[in-house]
Amino acid sequence: MKILNVVGARPNFMKIAPLMAEYGRHGNIHAILVHTGQHYDDIMSDLFFSELGIPKPDINLEVGSGSHAVQTAEIMKRFEPVLIDHKPDVVVVVGDVNSTIACGLVAVQLGTKLARIVLIPPF
Repeated sequence: MKILNVVGARPNFMKIAPLMAEYGRHGNIHAILVHTGQHYDDIMSDLFFSELGIPKPDINLEVGSGSHAVQTAEIMKRFEPVLIDHKPDVVVVVGDVNSTIACGLVAVQLGTKLARIVLIPPF
């Protein structure tokens, strides 16, 4: 099974870390990590990847900053060819940032299964 995982902002790294670790335990899962670059800082990203034990992203869309509309549109433009090229069984998005909605929308529009991981605080 091919799973394409999307991260874009710092809080996403913490949410995706346990998934990436679990994928490694299963030989039948090919996990691809896509970093949209929504919030990007070389030093901060390297720290998150090393501290959380997350592999370096396979793909970096290098979107950078912008208004919500501009950033979301740019993520969609750059993510669509990745999805078409890799043809995953499922796209996993985390959280509630621009990357989440942009990549989720592209996946659904292309007919790819979508899973969204959200951490819900206790009430």
